[in-house]
Amino acid sequence: MNRPLRVLVAKVGLDGHDRGAKVIATALRDAGMEVIYTGLRQTPEMVVNAALQEDVDAIGISILSGAHMTVFPKVITLMKEKGMNDVLLTGGGIIPDDDMKTLNDMGVGKLFAPGTTTTTIAEYIAEWVSKHRNF
Repeated sequence: MNRPLRVLVAKVGLDGHDRGAKVIATALRDAGMEVIYTGLRQTPEMVVNAALQEDVDAIGISILSGAHMTVFPKVITLMKEKGMNDVLLTGGGIIPDDDMKTLNDMGVGKLFAPGTTTTTIAEYIAEWVSKHRNF
């Protein structure tokens, strides 16, 4: 790839705890990626529209509110409607293992629990993008 990977990091809904999202954004930036952080209280529509405008390779959603079974399906549906089939949707937060599996089956990429190293997350994004995006 002739340019840095572009990743949009978002907090969707009323979840106001963004420290983890900021830590991830900084770590991805330190790993050489361009990071767009949308800030708090975004809607799924706002996230997908920003991802389209910024021509990102991946969207990472941080969620601690328990709304993951609403947020991720809505975002993946909007991405499919917009033809964003080669953009990774990943994320992390407080998500039970069974829900992670259900979301993965819907097309959401790997989801990360608290305590996952930032290196693991950056490597996953870079590997996924190298396999799925054509430039």
